[in-house]
Amino acid sequence: MQTTQYLAEIIKELNRTVNLIADEEAEKLVNGILESEKVFVAGAGRSGLMGKSFAMRMMHMGIDAYVIGETVTPNFEKDDILIIGSGSGETKSLVSMAANAKNIGGTIATATIFPESTIGKLADIAIKLPGSPKDQSEGDYKTIQPMGSLFEQTLLLFYDAVILRFMDKKGLDTNTMYGKHANLE
Repeated sequence: MQTTQYLAEIIKELNRTVNLIADEEAEKLVNGILESEKVFVAGAGRSGLMGKSFAMRMMHMGIDAYVIGETVTPNFEKDDILIIGSGSGETKSLVSMAANAKNIGGTIATATIFPESTIGKLADIAIKLPGSPKDQSEGDYKTIQPMGSLFEQTLLLFYDAVILRFMDKKGLDTNTMYGKHANLE
């Protein structure tokens, strides 16, 4: 297969994921963020990178959003929400974060392949995203892509869709958001 044929297949796979995500779960996440004082995002590896892009867009919308582990991240409090992107829902450092957030009394949300995972069980809001775990041994979704690529791509696009839903609910447009874009570069 040629590179562009692989790209076409990846897009087909992503297209099929749309109908496998529950709108009710997504709406709970949107409302959870809107009801929170601060939003914290976490993930490991590529899932963490998707979370960073999500936090950036929330900042563009005027939401106090932070990435766990960054030097400017404030403390997590009971009126805050922690959003964890984890395909397996079992990454030890993320399980620990979820447990700590639960002890503080904040809201925990996760986007995961396995809502019945440890993080999924700790979460107040669990959004099941299609995909295969890194070892592709489990999961109800087959993909031509390596490791967790399909989950990570779906996670990024899901986060972007959540941003569009916020924009809709808050009456924002791209020009309003662009005003918060970095301008010292």
